[in-house]
Amino acid sequence: MARRKKHEEHENHERWLVSYADFITLLFAFFVVMYSISAVNEGKYRVLSETLRAVFSEPVRSENPIQIGEISRGEGQESPSPGDPLEPEYQIELPEVPDRPPPASIEDIKTINDLSQQFTTALSDLIASEDVIIKQGDDWLELEIKSRVLFESGEARLERAAVPIIGEIADILQTSANPIQVEGFTDNNPINTPRFPSNWELSAARAASVVHLLDRYGVQPERMSAAGFGEHRPVADNSTEEGRQKNRRVVLVVLGRDVSRRSLELFNAAGPADTATDSSNDPATQSAPAERTGNNSVNTDEATP
Repeated sequence: MARRKKHEEHENHERWLVSYADFITLLFAFFVVMYSISAVNEGKYRVLSETLRAVFSEPVRSENPIQIGEISRGEGQESPSPGDPLEPEYQIELPEVPDRPPPASIEDIKTINDLSQQFTTALSDLIASEDVIIKQGDDWLELEIKSRVLFESGEARLERAAVPIIGEIADILQTSANPIQVEGFTDNNPINTPRFPSNWELSAARAASVVHLLDRYGVQPERMSAAGFGEHRPVADNSTEEGRQKNRRVVLVVLGRDVSRRSLELFNAAGPADTATDSSNDPATQSAPAERTGNNSVNTDEATP
């Protein structure tokens, strides 16, 4: 009997394919899982983006509003149409504030110019000696008179020599109907007397004395007011005698009838509220009784109280 030839078993060289196939399958599954995990919710991403922009104060550049989900509504409620704007429950009407004061009227400009020319002519000597200074705008005029022309030091009674000056001013003021404010100012030298505990009282009393005399000369009292500013609005340095003389002054402000320059200035002032004084019943501020004479001078038979 012939013997069967025994074949030599060959080594299997394709076994690696099984492991490779398993590896590829696992790798595919891994990427599928990673892709499903990394899928970005676009709506949440946009919300996060807009929130970060708002935090870092960047302008919102989104053209479309962000809407995630639907607006919840109760039963029986109608859904708002997309084109209807939301109506507020109440509206607040804000007053219109002009950026700048309105321009002066032609009438105010003409009146101020006429008054300025008359004051310049009537008070030319005092202007030349710098005892009177005239300033003007389109709707206001300031007539600044040094206190040495009107009062003695520390007093609020007008001197005799000041009475005819006020008389000339009153004649000119009666040619118009514009409001007038008389303002008193002092230097920073303190005063403490029974009549004037501080420069506030002194400056207000001096302004009131001028108002009283203008009233006696026929200027309508409803046009006038008096205010005292004490030493708190200097125009010069109080450390020198020359500067203190400039700060001791009385200012007559003629205001336009349409635009009140002075009221706007007081409203915008940074300092404390100004003190206005009505001293019609204060004997300390009574000025001398006066009689008008034909030559535009004033006779005072009695001294002021």
